[in-house]
Amino acid sequence: MDAMSDNRQVPLCIDLDGTLIATDTLWEGLISVLLRRPWLIFSAIAWAIAGKAVLKRQVAARLGHQGSDWPYRTEVIERINLARKSGQPVWLVTGAAQSTATAIADHLGLFDRVLHSTDQENLTALRKRDRLLALCGDGGFDYVGNSRDDLAVFDAARRAIIVAPDAAAKRWAARHESELLPLAKVSPLAILKSIRVHQWLKNVLIAVPVVLNHELADTGLILAAVAAFFSFSFLASAVYIVNDISDLTNDRQHPRKRLRPLASGAVSLPVISVCAVLLLLASVGLASLLPPLFWAVLAVYAAITTTYTFVLKRKLLVDVFTLAALYTVRIIAGAAATGTELSFWLLAFSIFFFLSLALVKRFVELDELADDDATQLMGRSYVGGDKDMIAQAGVASAFSAAMVLALYVDSKEVASMYAQPWLLWPLCPLILYMLLRIWILARRSQMHEDPVVFIMRDWRSQLATLSGAALVILATVQV
Repeated sequence: MDAMSDNRQVPLCIDLDGTLIATDTLWEGLISVLLRRPWLIFSAIAWAIAGKAVLKRQVAARLGHQGSDWPYRTEVIERINLARKSGQPVWLVTGAAQSTATAIADHLGLFDRVLHSTDQENLTALRKRDRLLALCGDGGFDYVGNSRDDLAVFDAARRAIIVAPDAAAKRWAARHESELLPLAKVSPLAILKSIRVHQWLKNVLIAVPVVLNHELADTGLILAAVAAFFSFSFLASAVYIVNDISDLTNDRQHPRKRLRPLASGAVSLPVISVCAVLLLLASVGLASLLPPLFWAVLAVYAAITTTYTFVLKRKLLVDVFTLAALYTVRIIAGAAATGTELSFWLLAFSIFFFLSLALVKRFVELDELADDDATQLMGRSYVGGDKDMIAQAGVASAFSAAMVLALYVDSKEVASMYAQPWLLWPLCPLILYMLLRIWILARRSQMHEDPVVFIMRDWRSQLATLSGAALVILATVQV
């Protein structure tokens, strides 16, 4: 009974950044604001000179996050609910700006009091400790924190409860009696998931010009294609990171995307931002080994993907045409890196084939919406009623791809390159089988991922692809 009475007098004080939420409100806010409005970099420097508390307020005012937009740690919320059941008051004590702290407190509805930074005081480290000592006295509060900034507060608290500790907090815990709040384990592969290494397989398209021009015996061209593959892959991963940062709010509201490492807080913004810079430098370094024309194509790809991230993905139909074009740019990059000739037929086939797949992706996203024709797809310009039109366009693109392929097989160009060109005709029904099967699965609501990734994982699609490759090889053999 005495312990319960003590709890009713001793507040449980909860830190915000890295503790209650699995991110840092300042870092996330600053990077998100600058990605949307890069010209504010000079203002941000001025705010920082005026003081960190001023920087926090200015960033929060421009970020526009709601209380529901943050990745909360369920384990900490469970601990808060346990304290409330025992009658212990719970305070949110954070160095975040007032607007951020109050929005989070209002959203959760779990806090009896909120202490936050002001323009005059950045409520962290010693300042946070002094404020709590003034309000509660030495040992007059319990504190849940995670970082070096919390060490002084831990020293003054009655009980220290540590969540996801950084190196300094771990060393402090080893020397002092404290409680470690266990969290769900984060995979060490979280960074690899963030840069989406599995998506690198899309860049195999870079090798297509070399393969179709029968140049596989040329070691120099193969090495150039490999260098181009990794250059494109590193750049694409850097763009994926930027895209994920810009889409954090939408991703956290999505049933699957909220589990991505960055959206869930499994990977911190500073770490993943450094990864993006390193990937970009590696991409440029490899590109320097290749012909200047490859540099130009890489620059075009970077420009298109950046524009897509911030503008084009929100434009009706422009987004899917852009995605189809980006796949075709990979083929052009392969030709630029190796100096091989490009075929008009190949580019036309690529546009229709990948347009069909891009439309599948939008169809699946629309299919997951509530059954309401007026509901808008988050972060896009589509509504539920567009689903049938998207499906019709996608199937038409699939047949167009097969038609272009048929015209190519019947061309003089093929007759001069292949010993047995008639063996290429089965490629047309194979392409239609792959695409129409994907569309049927999408219509059945059995497609829940990027269709290109689906092709890479689906054994039937893999078998069709291998059969097509075998036919191309056999067509080259002189009998």
